[in-house]
Amino acid sequence: MDPIQDLLETHSLNPKDFEEKFSRSSGPGGQHVNKVSTAVRLHHLPTGLTAIGRASRSLHCNRLFAYKALIERIQILRQQTLQNQRALTSKKRRQTARRSFKTKENMLREKRIRAETKRNRDIKE
Repeated sequence: MDPIQDLLETHSLNPKDFEEKFSRSSGPGGQHVNKVSTAVRLHHLPTGLTAIGRASRSLHCNRLFAYKALIERIQILRQQTLQNQRALTSKKRRQTARRSFKTKENMLREKRIRAETKRNRDIKE
């Protein structure tokens, strides 16, 4: 089977979400590079991410390189969104959690102590 198809299946990505464009590559390779479009620009439509493969003389190698690079970026983006969602849910949970009786008592005690020290400042002056 095609290694690109394997990559897409293992990362559960739809091949129709990718747009490929081919252009002339640059660098070593002589006449082959000048005549054949071996550079690959790969665009993932849902995320808007783009990767370019043009390191090799081979179109197939450049295509594989571009897919690997783009899939890696997509995975990083997925992990970041997952972390952001987890952080948001934990933040909401902390905000809605009720304080225990002991915690409230300690807060009020600290507040009374602070008020007392402020009151004493006014008396000294």
